[in-house]
Amino acid sequence: MGTPETSREPCPDRILDDIGGAFGMGAVGGSAFHFLKGLYNSPKGDRLLGASQAVRLNAPRVGGSFAVWGGLFSSFDCTMVYLRQKEDPWNSIFAGAATGGFLSMRQGLTASTRAAAFGGVLLALIEGAGIMLNKFLSAQQPMPMIIDEPMPPNGLPGLPGMPVPPPGADPAPPQNSWFGGGWFGKKDEVAAGGDGGSETKVLESFDAPPVPNFEYK
Repeated sequence: MGTPETSREPCPDRILDDIGGAFGMGAVGGSAFHFLKGLYNSPKGDRLLGASQAVRLNAPRVGGSFAVWGGLFSSFDCTMVYLRQKEDPWNSIFAGAATGGFLSMRQGLTASTRAAAFGGVLLALIEGAGIMLNKFLSAQQPMPMIIDEPMPPNGLPGLPGMPVPPPGADPAPPQNSWFGGGWFGKKDEVAAGGDGGSETKVLESFDAPPVPNFEYK
């Protein structure tokens, strides 16, 4: 799971991405807030009309204010990334403080300093909450289970259902094997029982036909 810094867009595209996201957030939130406010303040019979007018007049303004804040924050954030050559929460904290101070610059130095401190503390709380949430989610992920199978006494892995020969014993020859002496062996003795006794037959090995020679003479 990536951190909030690594999961964001790269720096040149981050500014436009944050401007669009902030405008959408402000427009949606402002629409809901001013719709309820216009619905409450409008007279009876014209509540829906008053609510729609309040949304039409105030929602773009709120969305624009959010877009300005998001654009300035991303610009300061990218500046800090360029100057420090690293991605960490300190960039967001400095960017939040600079954005708050820049937006309150017209109200004087005291108000600008107060807004900068408030922006820095707010971004520090947001970044700290994001880091704690990432650690909590990473700790909740289950670790893969590794099962170690015990080794047999002779050091060779045995198959389930098959007996393992003791150490030092010769392995038993295969029974009814095609290659060991059943079909393609050299000799095979077949014992047949009957009324007059037993008879032993010797079967010769199966000889393959000669390979034809295609050499031109």
